Amino acid sequence: MAATDREVAEPGPNAEPVEIDRVIIRVAGDSGDGMQLTGDRFTSASALLGNDIATLPDFPAEIRAPAGTLAGVSAFQVQISDHEITTPGDRPDVLVVMNPAALRKELGRLDPGGTLLVNTDAFDERNLTKAGYRTDPLGDGSLDGYRLFEVPMTSLTKEAVQPLGVKPRDAERSKNFFALGLLSWMYTRPLEPTVTWVESRFGSKPSVRDANLAALRAGHAFGETAELFDHPYRVKPASLASGTYTNVTGNTALAWGLIAASRLSGLPVFLGSYPITPASDILHELSRHKEFGIRTLQAEDEIAGIGSAIGASFGGHLGVTTTSGPGLALKSEALGLAVSLELPLVVIDIQRGGPSTGLPTKTEASDLLQAMYGRHGESPVPVVAARSPSHCFAAAIEAARIALRYRTPVILLSDGYLANGSEPWRLPDVADLPDISVPFATEPNHTGPDGEAVFWPYLRDPETLARPWAVPGTPGLEHRIGGLEKEDGSGNISYEPSNHELMTERRAAKVAGIAHDIAPVTLTGDVDGADLLVLGWGSTWGAIDGGVERSRARGLRVAHAHLTHLNPFPPNLGEVLAAHPRVLVPEMNLGQLSRLVRAEYLVDARAVTKVRGVPFTASEIEDAIVKEMGA
Repeated sequence: MAATDREVAEPGPNAEPVEIDRVIIRVAGDSGDGMQLTGDRFTSASALLGNDIATLPDFPAEIRAPAGTLAGVSAFQVQISDHEITTPGDRPDVLVVMNPAALRKELGRLDPGGTLLVNTDAFDERNLTKAGYRTDPLGDGSLDGYRLFEVPMTSLTKEAVQPLGVKPRDAERSKNFFALGLLSWMYTRPLEPTVTWVESRFGSKPSVRDANLAALRAGHAFGETAELFDHPYRVKPASLASGTYTNVTGNTALAWGLIAASRLSGLPVFLGSYPITPASDILHELSRHKEFGIRTLQAEDEIAGIGSAIGASFGGHLGVTTTSGPGLALKSEALGLAVSLELPLVVIDIQRGGPSTGLPTKTEASDLLQAMYGRHGESPVPVVAARSPSHCFAAAIEAARIALRYRTPVILLSDGYLANGSEPWRLPDVADLPDISVPFATEPNHTGPDGEAVFWPYLRDPETLARPWAVPGTPGLEHRIGGLEKEDGSGNISYEPSNHELMTERRAAKVAGIAHDIAPVTLTGDVDGADLLVLGWGSTWGAIDGGVERSRARGLRVAHAHLTHLNPFPPNLGEVLAAHPRVLVPEMNLGQLSRLVRAEYLVDARAVTKVRGVPFTASEIEDAIVKEMGA
């Protein structure tokens, strides 16, 4: 184990658990082997014990890849700790592999000397050949550098469920629960939460329920009785702020943030969305909460999704649409329309790898420039980015606040890492959440040439430059809407070049003015006189935080600034950048924020890039810092 034993235990299956401060576990197998479920259930049990946790599901890009092939390997990584953590960890301490393909693909991630649990039943000639092995790694000495535990999980599972009359082929599907039971014993996780979940989840399928429970208990009993293991381990509960916690993924937190925004604004939320990986879960979650006045429309295409949301905003709802990078490209014309109409709209982009269809299940953060500039004409849109799964809740409320207050579409950037990753989240006190309500226009706001009271839909608030928002059907507030340029104030169609320039400048000034309404950027690490500033955005936050702390432990003077607001930038960002002789910008793209910062503030911001479909690790950030500082 990478973590240090804190007490000596008598060896043997009945030995007392040894306390460790954290452990990083990764389970891997075929996409049909239930690895995501195994990791999720282990995580849930750990959360109930009070550990801090962070997870990284790793789905194969080819969901239907042939069984036993490298392309079809599915993995799940979780870090559990007795102290606050920000990432699912770099290299796992423990790797559980269900077949040779999983071993071949995932072994390079395992910490040298780490613990390796192998389902030996899968290591037959056929599966070895599929995985590209010429010899059996279990016998050729290539695994001598690891703590290898060979467990015939498939045959032990079949043996455990045989009294239930389950067919061997069906019995094999429960081997992931055997692995879960074994891990639960190794790290003293309670079985009861998993038992309760299985009984609820598979209650309508008694044979599946009973087989899974039998396999779970058999795996736990194997750990207790086998003489393979010296002792189990225990990770104590973390010292977290008091309160009620739940485990959330980023997509769940976004959905709940939108529900909260509905209550805080007093407006019903309408979600018009085309299901697209990895954003679909937001639609699924919101559709379950009609009791909060949430309305959802599963559209047949991306354009219909955003079009319906714009219509809902025109009708007095908080319009929302969700998508991923390819879908955002398809929505661009309608998004330009929303800019011109100056209606509140929240567009959530769960970024994924690659252009077009790309890598739908892999993480990347390469839509920043598209969010900034990916529309025709001058169409500025505020951009907000979440930094962690739980922060998605606050980011959703902030995006809604800006959209409502300034009557503008807002793009909220998340990514596949945040969407599917999870962590404990302390439920907020509703009284601490901001009031984001805005008044509808109810009375005429202008006097016509004949002295009559009229309504001008583009007569702006002098503080925010937001136009009034009138709900259709309000007596005396009739007005035209459409895609052609509006006359300043009256909203009448205008073809005057000077008016077009004026409206373009005012829309730009409105977005730029939001900078006065957002918090200044703050520093962590060496906040006074650091030699290097690491500037980040989005899901790089956890890895940067870890990398900065590791670098400071080396004696390097490093500060960390992280951006939630990307358009406009925080008002003091230029000052913060100018105060540091070196600026490093890690991004899961080829340097998009670094381009923006260099152009806006004329600083030598150096990019650290990664586009491999997986997030940064803290060690990668540390290495980049050390290299930049020549240490």
